[in-house]
Amino acid sequence: MGELWAQIPIAQGGAVAILAIVVLLVLMGRIVPRRTLDDLRADRDARIREIAAERDTWRAAHGVSEEARHDAQGQVRELLELSRTAGHVLTALPQPAGREVTAGAPVGPSAVSPPP
Repeated sequence: MGELWAQIPIAQGGAVAILAIVVLLVLMGRIVPRRTLDDLRADRDARIREIAAERDTWRAAHGVSEEARHDAQGQVRELLELSRTAGHVLTALPQPAGREVTAGAPVGPSAVSPPP
């Protein structure tokens, strides 16, 4: 780029050299019309708003998820307490002497089996 500027005789060309420099800057994209610049800024601002909206959506979803997790954790805590209580109740029940209680065993006073 520096070699290009060194080859152009700016002092001898005057207005033509300045016009050539401006045309080169426009063609290289260094100088753009205001309308193009405004469009680029509007596009950038729209993308920033879109990203901010997405961020807010994810933040709200995280809040809902955390609330649901806390509710589930409370329910699990309650279920654990109920299972401890049920375990204490079952161990406090009287057990028949000399017999093992199984799932298929008869229940009640008439469930005495005759001796063999």
